[in-house]
Amino acid sequence: MPSVPSTSDKWIVSNPPRRAVEEDTFSLQKDLPIPELKDGELLLQSLFFSNDPAQRTWMQAGLKVERAYGPVVRKGDVMASGSLGKVIKSRSSDFKEGTLVTSWGGGWSEYAIVPASEVVRVPEIPGKAPELALGCLGMTGMTAWGGLFEVGKIHKDQVVVISGAAGATGSVAIQIAKNIVGCKRVIGIAGGPEKCAWVKKLGADECVDYKSPTFRKDLIAATPDFVDLYFDNVGGEILNLMFKRMARYSKIIACGAISGYNDPTTMNLNNYFEVTSMRITIQGFIVFDFAKKYKEFSAKLAQAVIEGKISTEDSSTIVEAPFRDVPKVWHTLYTGGNQGKLLTKIVPAKL
Repeated sequence: MPSVPSTSDKWIVSNPPRRAVEEDTFSLQKDLPIPELKDGELLLQSLFFSNDPAQRTWMQAGLKVERAYGPVVRKGDVMASGSLGKVIKSRSSDFKEGTLVTSWGGGWSEYAIVPASEVVRVPEIPGKAPELALGCLGMTGMTAWGGLFEVGKIHKDQVVVISGAAGATGSVAIQIAKNIVGCKRVIGIAGGPEKCAWVKKLGADECVDYKSPTFRKDLIAATPDFVDLYFDNVGGEILNLMFKRMARYSKIIACGAISGYNDPTTMNLNNYFEVTSMRITIQGFIVFDFAKKYKEFSAKLAQAVIEGKISTEDSSTIVEAPFRDVPKVWHTLYTGGNQGKLLTKIVPAKL
């Protein structure tokens, strides 16, 4: 077991953004002392960080706690993030040194002290990488599962559209809708022909390229019988177009709105009257709503992976980077640089 460090580097939010995240949004704090462990605590070495669009909403300047989407990150706070880490020191009988766990308690820290009660042991599935615990077997997969089953009440007779279909949550949602539920028609929306080809490989009947100059026409052609259930990950113009493709008494699952996180003025919804005329139900949710069902969801997702109904092939974009480049990797979420789950693998961290 390597020697236990006495200091840790951390990325803090130094200038909470109102619009786009800038270079001065984060600052690197170096060589901060690591306190002594208390009973029931673990010292984790961060191996992987989860990069999620929702993180942008957590640090919004002026954010009110009662209106927050998730953790509220204030000026001076360590940037919140999911992580996969290795226990390098333990004051808990439940976790030995060397155990791999996932946590939301440490944020962007090289080393973090977290309560043992707040970590989850990484499941061991033969032939599968442990970092799937941050993707299809973690919050990403549970977001897709909870959104479709608990909120959307998905069933096989539906026409389903999923935006952000090549992203972390969307790609899992595609596979649940087609490979597990067996919906009669599943359409993905993604950016670029390569991503669309991958979405169809996952099981989608069709994938519409929102970067194509013929996107509007293609979306209409892909949904001739209209749409019963729309899983929205992006908001903005695509949501506005989807209002006109929804069937009467259909439902929209509002999972995310990445198109407007950096600039809310992009949220032009001039087709909103369709909600009234077509009697559309819109329901938002956050994965934390299903906390009491995480164990159930996780077991079902793991079984789907074992049965091959959810593919783990090419399901993550893993960027190896030194700790100093953590924010730089996170930024690529907004440039379309990832297919599936975007993970930062800290070098020279080794499993």
